[in-house]
Amino acid sequence: MLKDIVVLNEKETRGGFGEGILEAGRKNPNVVALTADLLGSMKLQAFIKEFPERFVQVGIAEANMIGIAAGLTIGGKIPYTTTFANFSTGRVYDQIRQSVAYSGKNVKICASHAGLTLGEDGATHQILEDIGLMKMLPGMTVIVPCDFNQTKAATIAISEYEGPVYLRFGRPKWPNFTPENQPFEIGKAQFLSEGKDISIFACGHMVWKAIEAGRILEEKGVSVEVVNIHTIKPLDVEGILKSIQKTGCAVTAEEHNIIGGLGDSVAQVAARHFPIPIEYVGTNDTFGESGKPEDLLVKYGLDTPNILAAAEKALIRKKH
Repeated sequence: MLKDIVVLNEKETRGGFGEGILEAGRKNPNVVALTADLLGSMKLQAFIKEFPERFVQVGIAEANMIGIAAGLTIGGKIPYTTTFANFSTGRVYDQIRQSVAYSGKNVKICASHAGLTLGEDGATHQILEDIGLMKMLPGMTVIVPCDFNQTKAATIAISEYEGPVYLRFGRPKWPNFTPENQPFEIGKAQFLSEGKDISIFACGHMVWKAIEAGRILEEKGVSVEVVNIHTIKPLDVEGILKSIQKTGCAVTAEEHNIIGGLGDSVAQVAARHFPIPIEYVGTNDTFGESGKPEDLLVKYGLDTPNILAAAEKALIRKKH
């Protein structure tokens, strides 16, 4: 039951990355960290203190960072590139496409400050297109963990995974509810509840909002299946199909444009295998703006009431 999910504390998901890369570095001497002038924001201090010889400060030269990382893989290194999500993808898309994806290099592109919850830095930094950009690259794995503990686990897991990875996380403190040291399985959806009336698929910060909405629906007598799609690619097609074939309708929730994100991925599975009513919660073909994270989520419809409204609409559509 969703009511049994306990918030352990509130922590920044980027902090989970910082702890995760430190542990990955301890496990594997080939793990190397690179940053584009953002070591503090990316929580790299502990890694640098323990492994100063395995850290490269590139400066504000993100394209160069991707090129250096691709080159390091040739010598067997496992480079983690770190900067804000906007600079990790939009600014360096050509370098990622040519030097990492096309070349099949074992680079881990780690991106913080994604989505609207970046907050006051505004639209130029609040990238809402990055999941779409990265999932369209052949061979690119795309991971969007939901909280501190899961981000830490994912950061460790990708060090053992061969191939290019995009790991997306965020800036604000957020409910941390995933059990500590829970194994992270790339490409396997996490079922947070079992239900028969509606499926709610979410990723990143929106997983907690989905849990909140699911609890309210359960109180109304609706049987809800909340699924954390932490891996957008490779997508757990089998898990999604198992859920929608049981419930017959769905909502997707993401801190991203509904064009090209999680919702499109889930809808493609449904369209190909089992068409059902699907409602989307995400930004609707728009840029963000400067503001407090929670205020922005409310203004752009990425909150618990909007997930509830979407669920109610999907349930009505299912009946007709």
